[in-house]
Amino acid sequence: MNNPASITSRIRAEARRLGFFAMGVAGAGPLPWRRHFADWLARGMHGEMAYLDRQAERRSHPSLVMDDVRSILVLAVNYYPGPAPREGRLQGKISRYARGADYHQLMAERLQALLGYIAADCPGTRGMWYADTGPVMEKVWGAHTALGWMGKHSNLITTEAGSWFFLGVILLDLELPAESRHQDRCGTCSRCITACPTGAIVAPYVVDARLCISYLTIELRGAIPRHLRPSIGNRIFGCDDCQEVCPWNRFAVPSPEPAFRAGPGAVSPELVELAAITPAEFHARYRHSAIRRAHRDGLVRNVAVALGNSGSPAAVPALAGALRDASPLVRAHAAWGLGRIHAAGAEAELGRAAREESDPAVQEEIRLALSDLRRRSGLGTGD
Repeated sequence: MNNPASITSRIRAEARRLGFFAMGVAGAGPLPWRRHFADWLARGMHGEMAYLDRQAERRSHPSLVMDDVRSILVLAVNYYPGPAPREGRLQGKISRYARGADYHQLMAERLQALLGYIAADCPGTRGMWYADTGPVMEKVWGAHTALGWMGKHSNLITTEAGSWFFLGVILLDLELPAESRHQDRCGTCSRCITACPTGAIVAPYVVDARLCISYLTIELRGAIPRHLRPSIGNRIFGCDDCQEVCPWNRFAVPSPEPAFRAGPGAVSPELVELAAITPAEFHARYRHSAIRRAHRDGLVRNVAVALGNSGSPAAVPALAGALRDASPLVRAHAAWGLGRIHAAGAEAELGRAAREESDPAVQEEIRLALSDLRRRSGLGTGD
């Protein structure tokens, strides 16, 4: 049988065989929430993610991505690695999605396989797939199907797996029956809003990326704003706080995918060790991980902030070493970190750096760090 409902049923069965735990079907048309998206961009909440603004029209109109698109499939793969032990004072926290292998390759292989199946089952069908790599708003389209609903933290939620899953999409020139939208089941709950360390969820369903720890530790290439650094705590790549408090994630079960099991050093990595990681070591350790997106200097920047937030005297030697790093970005955040630790050696290291540093931005961080230390010591600002 080749009626649309029968085709959808066969595609769904093949998707499950390939490892997608759920699939939603939306009719192609202008993006739902496109006005919300345009307003979010106009308010600058995308920060330095300029590609979102450049691609705004294509993201709002799938027909600009694929001119004869008729249907959009949204597919989900569970990545939940299970609970992690609580980190020690000098250990970092990595978002759950990045503890295993980079998801892009696995998603790409499965989306390609599913599109191949569809083309064989329905000869002449044309399609395009994306795994968080193209101008398609996966979460918004997913929330326009029976797959799940958009949570107040702006992540898609399903009753089957909470929000611990990756999304991929397939655009098809084949018209399939569009599903009714899943009911929003967040109700009056606002735990995610309350839990956000930096107040990035500025309203239900609205996240200001410029305040979001995931953005600050992954997407932002420059200095992390000083007033936000204390709230980052020991998070060195991403943040799961809004998802960890979501009641729907109580139903999450560990992913059956071996690729998403945490690799060595991916759970509670030692901050002192990471502070001295070289570019070559970073590449070797993270070349198959989503963590490589932060780049070496970005990760060490994050580590310096986490070491400073630890307040531990044991962090001083590592921060002193980072204060000699080749990257001004790393040196600036190492200076800030030392300024947070009232311990022998911190002020001396900053004083040495003040005499040797030539980069103006780093000089200013050193000056402010010394001022912080002296104020805490009751010695005045020294200005």
